[in-house]
Amino acid sequence: MRRSIERMEVFDVDMPLSGTFTSAGVAKQATKCAVIRLTASNGTIGISSIEQISTAKPPHTAREMAKTLRERVAPAMVGQDPLNVNRVIEVLDGLTPGQPGAAAGAEMACVELAARLLGVPMHAYLGGAVVDRVEFNGWIGALPPEEAAAEARRWLAAGFKSAKIKIGDGVEPDHDRIAAVRAAVGSAMKLRIDANCLYDAEMSLRLARLVKRYDLQLFEQPAAKDDIAGLARVRREGGIPVMADESVSDHASLLAVIRAGAADYVKFGVKQAGGILRASRMLATAQAAGMPCVIGHGFGLDPSTLAEVALSATSRNVLPGLECVGPLKVVDTVATTRLDISSGSLTVPGGPGLGIALDDAKLARYRPAHD
Repeated sequence: MRRSIERMEVFDVDMPLSGTFTSAGVAKQATKCAVIRLTASNGTIGISSIEQISTAKPPHTAREMAKTLRERVAPAMVGQDPLNVNRVIEVLDGLTPGQPGAAAGAEMACVELAARLLGVPMHAYLGGAVVDRVEFNGWIGALPPEEAAAEARRWLAAGFKSAKIKIGDGVEPDHDRIAAVRAAVGSAMKLRIDANCLYDAEMSLRLARLVKRYDLQLFEQPAAKDDIAGLARVRREGGIPVMADESVSDHASLLAVIRAGAADYVKFGVKQAGGILRASRMLATAQAAGMPCVIGHGFGLDPSTLAEVALSATSRNVLPGLECVGPLKVVDTVATTRLDISSGSLTVPGGPGLGIALDDAKLARYRPAHD
């Protein structure tokens, strides 16, 4: 019997963070999200969550994406076949021009629903897991050297094998922070540095020449988002492998980075790619180009985190050290069980779908006060 989508619900969520975190130079105390729940005609549920980035501008804020999902997407999703995700993507593309995040949230929920209808984990829906356990990447903020070193020791003691150091507040402070972290962990951790577009290529090269002796795994986004030539220059001259992040916003931009020889690695999340099927296709393209990927985004709730875990498990082209570590930064979950990645690794869940259910009481508790 043909099953169809009967209802789509969208919930605004402001999830408090466990502290103040700074990303791309912006401090935040909460992650703003939209949580989606699809119900099929037989009662099966599919869920997802999408989160805005720290620097989100209209129309990419969580509130605006949620409004689009409620007012434009939800009516069109009713009656759709959740097993025909390609058709659903076509519908979404016509409804969300300029808002790929909204489309990604609806698509993720549809894929989760399809996996549940088929009785399989999301990674099986994507072709199957090739790894049974995934590792996560720690993070170290733009802290004074002593504090950064102490934070690195905490990640190492917890079981994390790699960590990212935030930079961008000056070449000398960055150098001192990186040097302190490397001294604190020795050779026991792989270290990444992330400029978040805060430096141009010239500044990044100045820093790279100072810190390449600290055996860094990669230098993330050492130039502006649109400066592909700058990324390529840092890659040629800096002596540290380069990873493109903000420069990769869809399949076309991934191809542009590959053609320009602008990176050794690329990073994207499911929302960034426009949905989990598109992310899977981008992962295959990067693999064909011989370019390993880092998967994840920093402030996700449990549903989006598990979607990226499922995606990552399907390919050995994903670099160990996933950056979907939002559950470690937020104070709670919107699910009935909380995801625990505090040891730095996770056995790939067995499903079906993402293997979790939404908690209506939590959705109500973290609904923004002004709504």
